[in-house]
Parts: sequence; C-alpha cells; structure tokens
Amino acid sequence: MDLLGFGDLLLSGAWVTVKLALTSLVFGLLFGLIGAAAKLSSFWPARALATLYTTFVRGIPELLLVLTIYFGGSVILMAIAEQFGYTDYIEISAFAAGVAALSIAFGAYSTEVLRGAIQAIPKGQWESAQALGMTPLKTFFRIILPQVWRLALPGLGNLFQVLLKDTALVSVIGLDDLMRQAYVATGSTNQPFTFYMAAALIYLGLTVLSTATTSWLERRSDPASTRAVT
Repeated sequence: MDLLGFGDLLLSGAWVTVKLALTSLVFGLLFGLIGAAAKLSSFWPARALATLYTTFVRGIPELLLVLTIYFGGSVILMAIAEQFGYTDYIEISAFAAGVAALSIAFGAYSTEVLRGAIQAIPKGQWESAQALGMTPLKTFFRIILPQVWRLALPGLGNLFQVLLKDTALVSVIGLDDLMRQAYVATGSTNQPFTFYMAAALIYLGLTVLSTATTSWLERRSDPASTRAVT
C-alpha cells in the first residue's frame, strides 16, 4: 500500500492511540474497583452513588462524554480559578480530556465486571482470613483480588478492545491520534480509501495484539494451565 510519505505520520498517531488507551485503562480499572467496592458496600449512600455513576455513564454516548469534559472542564476550571483572582483562559489538553472521558466510561463498564467477579469468590474465604486475624483490606489485596483478576480478565479484555477503538472519538477535539492523522493525510492527498484502510489495518493489528496479550495473561493467571505447561 502506497502511503505517499505519510507512513510516519500514521505511526506517530498509532503511538498516541496506544498511550491514550493504556493510560485510560489504568485509571478506568481504578474507577472500576472503586465502583465495584461501593456497589458491594453495606453503606447505602455509596451503593446509590455507584449505581448513579454506572447508570449515567452507560446511558450516554462516549462522544458526548468526550465533548462535555473537553469543553465543560475548561468552564469549571476557569470558574474555580476566578475565585482566586485568575482570569486568563484555561484550556484542557485533548489528551487529558480523552483520558478522563475514556477512563470514566471504562470504569462504569468494568464496575459490573469486577462486581460479578468479587461476588463469585466464596464468602468462606473472607471468613477464613478474618479467623486468621487478617484485616479486611489485607484480605482483599492478598486473597480476593488475585482471584478477582483471574475471573474478570476475559471481560476486561473485551472492554479494553472496545476502549481501543473508542480512542478514535478523541480525534474530534484535535488529538493527533491515528484517526486524526489519517484524516490529515486524506486531506493532503485526496485519497481517503488508502489512508482510512491503512488506519483500519493498524487498528486491527492493535486488536490482534490485545487479544494475544489477554490470552497470555489468562493462561498465566490460571494455576492449572500453568502447571500443564510446565
């Protein structure tokens, strides 16, 4: 495929896409863990807030979330800054807005995946750890979380593939990701098929790599599978 000298431009956009996806994954998992813990909490306001979070975020398009955070975030920051006498315009970077929007969206969906995985752990393991004198926090991180990771990994892997493709939405606010660079190359050469097909193949390659990585992590997290290999 002849990329007319725009190959490096597409590769730089692909690297931005990967950074955006991985950064959003980290923060999204954090939001998901907090959301799952809140939904399973005995404290009803925490459950209500977590339910509101997942219902609201899953009920609106990710594109609208990206635009709201990018433009609305600047308004909120300027309103806060004005209280301290700062009157200049404050702009949120496209990367930061994209990470915030995609992390919030990923967190809402992963909340349900992680909640289901936590509930699948037998309650007897909590009780046994408590009988041994372990604190609830230590029990969660040393006993429950490793098992939750194994149970939730297939669902989280699917969500990450959706997240990887949703990064294309951030191009509408000017982030120089893969989709944006394909658009720039198309405008310069008037060959949309060439560059959008190239972008599609790169996205496909990233998805295949993501699938392979998820499969490897599933094998590594399954003790039975590890013993079979060794």
